[in-house]
Amino acid sequence: MEEQNISLKAEESVDIGEPILEWEVDEYPRYERSRTWYIVATIVGVALIVYAIATANFLFAVIILMVGVIMLISTFKEPDRVPVMITTTGVLIDDTYYDFDAIRDFSIIYDPPVTKILYIDFHSHWHPILSIPLEEMDPNQVRSSLLPFCAENLNRKEERLTDIARRMYKL
Repeated sequence: MEEQNISLKAEESVDIGEPILEWEVDEYPRYERSRTWYIVATIVGVALIVYAIATANFLFAVIILMVGVIMLISTFKEPDRVPVMITTTGVLIDDTYYDFDAIRDFSIIYDPPVTKILYIDFHSHWHPILSIPLEEMDPNQVRSSLLPFCAENLNRKEERLTDIARRMYKL
């Protein structure tokens, strides 16, 4: 089965179906970081760069430097609001469309106020699981909008380890 996720452009015309449910989410999670967090992150970053140079792994040093710059820029830039829309034929996130044929299943992890996430898993093993914050959306409404079109994964009871780590370490 061929995966269909389509990046929509102004000149393209793709039938995304009729909207069922829509909301907006931040482009990336925004965390309040303390001065201590920045000091520790700087020390760890410098230590990793020194290690990379000492072992002649210059690509690793460049990657660590890029991660640091990206995190610094994201601190000063407010995240954009991105529209999320569930339609009769798929899910549209900003300008990327995911057809229901490409989606294997979905699951909702809802444990307010900490965890309110919609996970979408794809048939393709190359496509990572999509994590969409629900924010103020009613999870029952999201669930009932998706159930007619794709299966629900009731085995997933907790958020992914990467999401836990990102929230815990404010990455």
